[in-house]
Amino acid sequence: MKQIKKAVFPVAGMGTRFLPATKANPKEMLPVVDKPLIQYAAEEAVAAGVDTLIFVTGRNKRSIEDHFDTAVELENELEAKNKQKMLQVVRDIIPDHVKCVFIRQSQALGLGHAVLCARPVVNNEPFAVILADDLINFSDEPCLKQMVDVFGYQQCSILGTQAVPKETVSSYGIVDGVEMQPGLMEVSGIVEKPPVEEAPSNVAVVGRYILTPRIFDLLQKTQKGAGGEIQLTDAIASLLKEQRVLSYNFKGRRFDCGSKVGYLKAQVEFALAHDEVGAEFRKYLTDLMSTDADGNVVALKTGRG
Repeated sequence: MKQIKKAVFPVAGMGTRFLPATKANPKEMLPVVDKPLIQYAAEEAVAAGVDTLIFVTGRNKRSIEDHFDTAVELENELEAKNKQKMLQVVRDIIPDHVKCVFIRQSQALGLGHAVLCARPVVNNEPFAVILADDLINFSDEPCLKQMVDVFGYQQCSILGTQAVPKETVSSYGIVDGVEMQPGLMEVSGIVEKPPVEEAPSNVAVVGRYILTPRIFDLLQKTQKGAGGEIQLTDAIASLLKEQRVLSYNFKGRRFDCGSKVGYLKAQVEFALAHDEVGAEFRKYLTDLMSTDADGNVVALKTGRG
């Protein structure tokens, strides 16, 4: 039985929606409370049993590699000052048995091309793809672990999906198919960013994939599609003609950290759940609220009126 031991992280995007913050700093290194987005993604992969993290990078992404490397000077300074708790945090970013591989995507040709760049490391194995923009948390087990468990039984490609409001389908890859059991669907079709009136459903692929290696051959043949890029969705549509593909409606909350509002929502939710700052932050938010006699929030008090 095949297992998922490798995960691909396409991190070559420019992050233009967060300029100027991402002018010199990768969007994947934007912190949510005290950890960058890419670390949450890596931790999710490791929790699912992955032992090889493959980062497909581009220009100005060196800080991602530095983040997962050993920081000897920093560790020495923390040790000299006996800051053992912080020292452990720095050393525990990834476990010792996990290997990081960095591949340069020389041209920004889309998500499909980024995945194809990982082929020399993935070889002929099934693998996961994680988009760090989609931060998923607050479930009994991580999203990718749920999908790996499904793969263990089904041994085929699996797309992490979620129902989205009908008016937003043009922002996603949308799937169609027949439900096998609650939350699990046999996919019969997939289309990238369809117009609302042409979308086959409102079930969207959301930043998590498990794919068989056949996808590489198909990506090699895939022409530029939506946005003038090589779309992973188009290659998956070709894969459907040859192999089973399932969609899995994962348990957990997704935060679209590729958008400013989604990123801010993640900050609030993760801060409230944080062991160190949660209680104080909750009190701060409570103090901002003005309520009526029945306890209903009627306004927020801020320094800007």
